[in-house]
Amino acid sequence: MQTAVLNKQRESNLELFRIVTMLWIVAHHYVVNSGVWDAIQADPTSSSSLFYFLFGMWGKTGINCFVLITGWFMCTSRITFRKFLKLLLEIEFYKVIIGVIFLLTGKETFSSEWLLGLLPVREIRDGFISCFLVFYLFIPFLNILIRNMDRKLHLALIGLLLSIYTVLGTIPLFSVKMNYASWFCTLYVIASYMRLYDFPLKNGKASSWLLLSLGAILLSMLSVWAIIRSGKNVSPYWFVSGPNKVMALVTGLCLFNLFRAIRIPYSPLINTVAATTFGVLLIHANSDAMRRWLWFDLLDNAGHITCHLYPLRAGLIILLVFTACSILDWLRIILLETPLFAFLDKRCFQKVK
Repeated sequence: MQTAVLNKQRESNLELFRIVTMLWIVAHHYVVNSGVWDAIQADPTSSSSLFYFLFGMWGKTGINCFVLITGWFMCTSRITFRKFLKLLLEIEFYKVIIGVIFLLTGKETFSSEWLLGLLPVREIRDGFISCFLVFYLFIPFLNILIRNMDRKLHLALIGLLLSIYTVLGTIPLFSVKMNYASWFCTLYVIASYMRLYDFPLKNGKASSWLLLSLGAILLSMLSVWAIIRSGKNVSPYWFVSGPNKVMALVTGLCLFNLFRAIRIPYSPLINTVAATTFGVLLIHANSDAMRRWLWFDLLDNAGHITCHLYPLRAGLIILLVFTACSILDWLRIILLETPLFAFLDKRCFQKVK
């Protein structure tokens, strides 16, 4: 009971950051999953195209931030079967419910591929949900590792991992084939170092991290603009195209430490909304059928690229999608998850929470 109370009273700085992070991810999907990406590449130097390039460039940075938050909290906690079951059931709930809805409405057809889509883990590559679930299973082992290393060895491990994944992974001369699960483990090692040793700056001022964050954001945006202006056959998102890319990592780390330094007292509203952010991802990025229905059929993003006040439209849609998904997941938590785990706590998890 005492642990539960402490969790409910958690400061809201990183919880607010969790919300901001998910908004970036939704904005990224607005551009890359909707036909907008193909349209703006046809005329990449126009003002509208430049807006969408910059508007949707933060998805991989957001992934880094989301996993850093997980690592920050979990490196001093422990994974129980109860926690893993809650995560697994949430994933499967949306896979089954949304999959069946699209099946019944004719958006999908029944097939072996449809059935395979209901599996919690289909492939270990760049799918966030599958890799996050696998990564979650590694956390107990990662905690054993970090608790049995001294600070120098911990830092050396971070240096080795970043040399492989970020340094070599950013330089075009090298080819680094990675999967999200192993990268999430890398981020976990970084987050645990910051948590255990209060790194990089003890009592770091928010103003300092704000300047560093603004610098990293500006440099990331300049990298996109420079590649577009160069006209070379390279993705404008090269330096942020994967979570391991240098600017996706640097920007994520600066922003994470900015929100660490900001002191926001416990806010029931912020923490309640933050608890739904993973559900927001599970709903709006559930499947290819969901992406087609949401971004093409319902919202027609590509058809409104240059509509009147298109920046305002894009921003409002991101807020609307986030809010709608957040409310749906809040209802799931209240109506299904809370009663279910209250029952399981009495029957199965009395001894192990």
